[in-house]
Amino acid sequence: MSSQPAAPAKLDAAVLKIAGVVVLGAIMSILDVTVVSVALPTFQTEFDASYARVAWTMTGYTLALATVIPLTGWAADRFGTKRLYMAALVLFTLGSGLCATADSIGQLIGFRVLQGLGGGMLMPLGMTIMTRAAGPERIGRLMAVLGIPMLLGPIGGPILGGWLIDVASWHWIFLINLPIGVVALAYAQWALPKDAPEPSESFDFVGMLMLSPGLALFLYGVSSLPETGTFADRKVWLPMLVGGLLVVSFVVYSFKPRHPLLDLRLLRDRNLTVASVTMAVFMVAFMGAGLLFPSYFLQVRGESTLDAGLLMAPQGIGAMVTMPIAGMLADKIPVGRTVPFALVLIAAGFFAFTQVGTDTSYLLLCGSLFVMGLGMGGTMMPIMTSALKTLTNHEVARGSTLLNILQQIAGSVGSAIMSVILTSKLNDAPVIPGAVDPNTGAPVTEAGLAIAVKQNPDLAQQFPVDPGLLQRGLEFVADSFATTFWVGFALVLVTFVPAFFLPRRRQVSHLLDDEQAPAPVLIH
Repeated sequence: MSSQPAAPAKLDAAVLKIAGVVVLGAIMSILDVTVVSVALPTFQTEFDASYARVAWTMTGYTLALATVIPLTGWAADRFGTKRLYMAALVLFTLGSGLCATADSIGQLIGFRVLQGLGGGMLMPLGMTIMTRAAGPERIGRLMAVLGIPMLLGPIGGPILGGWLIDVASWHWIFLINLPIGVVALAYAQWALPKDAPEPSESFDFVGMLMLSPGLALFLYGVSSLPETGTFADRKVWLPMLVGGLLVVSFVVYSFKPRHPLLDLRLLRDRNLTVASVTMAVFMVAFMGAGLLFPSYFLQVRGESTLDAGLLMAPQGIGAMVTMPIAGMLADKIPVGRTVPFALVLIAAGFFAFTQVGTDTSYLLLCGSLFVMGLGMGGTMMPIMTSALKTLTNHEVARGSTLLNILQQIAGSVGSAIMSVILTSKLNDAPVIPGAVDPNTGAPVTEAGLAIAVKQNPDLAQQFPVDPGLLQRGLEFVADSFATTFWVGFALVLVTFVPAFFLPRRRQVSHLLDDEQAPAPVLIH
C-alpha cells in the first residue's frame, strides 16, 4: 500500500510569477464586460439607439468568445501557449483601441466582436498555462488565484466605468485597456516560459465547421429575443434552429474522431458532468440577473453611473472574503459539503431583490449584495475545482475548454432570459394618450417617461408632466424588475438540485507521477 499523499504544496514564486500574467490578462477580459454593463444607457443616448440595440455591444463580445474558445486548444498546441497568449493580448488591445474610435453603434458592435476574439482566448489559455505550472494537485489554490479577476471585475468594473464616463467620456472605458495591454505584453514576454510546440494532432476541420458556427448562430438567436420579444420571430427561431442542429450534429460526430475539437468523452467523468451542470444552471441565474442590478440603480433610483458602480461593490467585497478560503478548503473538504451552504447565502441575498420598490433601503440592498458575494466566492471556484480535480494532466486543458464554453452559453442564455422578461413587462406599461417619441414616432409609456425623467431630471422642467403619472410609471418599472428577479431567484433554487450530487467524499486525484504521465498536451 502506498502512503497517503502529502498535503498540497503552496504556490511557489515561479508559479506566482506566471500567475501574474494570467491574472492581468483575465482582468482585462472580465473587467471589460462589467465596465460596458454600466455604459449601456450612455450608448443609448450617444448613438440614439434602443436598449436592445446597444445590448449587442455585450452580446457581440460574448458571441466572439464562444466562437473562438473551441479553437484555442488546437491553436495553442500548434503555435505554443506563449505565442498565442501574446497574440490574444494584441488582438484584444487592438480591438479596444478601435472601439474608442467608433462613431456609430454598428461600428462599436463590430469592434467589440474583434475584441472578443482576443478575449475569448485569454481565459482558457490562462487556465492551461497555470495548470501546467502548478499541477492539478494544487488546483484549489490555483482556482483561488484565477478568481482574483472575478473579484476585481464586479468591484472595479462598474466603478471604473462609471467614473470614466462621469469625468471624461465613454471612449475611455476602452482606451484604458491600451496601457494595460502594453504592460501585459511586456510582462508575458518576460514571465512566460519559451514555447516548444510539437504539433501532434490534426485539426478537426469538420468539427469546427459544425461547432463554432453552431454556437454563434444559436447564441445570436437567443440574444435577439430581447429585441423581438418573442420566439416566433424569424430572427430568433431560425438561427436558433440552424445553430442547434449544427451543435447536435457536432455532439453526435464528436465521438468518432480520435481528437475532436471539443472532447465530450470527458463527460463520462461523473464529477465533471455534475459540476458542469451545476455551473451552467448557476450561471444562467446569476449572470443573467447580475446584469440587471446596475440597471435598477440607474433606471429606478436615478443614480449616476459612478454611484451605480459603487453600490455594486459590496458583492465583490463579499466574494473577496470567501473565495481564498473556499479555494483552500476545496483541496481538503469535498465541495458537496461546502457549495450548498454557499448557495443558501446566494438565495438569501437574492430574495431581497424580489422585493425591490422605488425607495427600497440601500442598506438592505447593499447588505444583500454582500451576502450574495459571500455565496458567490464559495460557489464558483469550488465547482470548477471539483470539475477538474480528478482529470489527468492531459485532460485538464480539454476540461477547462469545455467549462469555458458552457459558461459562455449559460451566461448568454441567462442574460437573454432576464432581458426578455424585463422588456416584456415594460412593454405592458400604460401608454400616455397623445404622447409620441419625436425620434422614433412610437407611443410614449408611463414607464418609459419615468425612466427618462429619473435619468435626466431637466426633462421634467422642459416638459412639465403630472407627478402622479411619473410616480405610477416608476412604480411599474420597479415592479417589472422585481418580477424579473423572482425568475432569477427561482433559478438559484434550481441550482440546489445538481449541487446535491456534487461529491461528498474526498476526491481521489487521477494525477500521475511525471514519469508515468503522458506529456501534457493541449487538446481541444
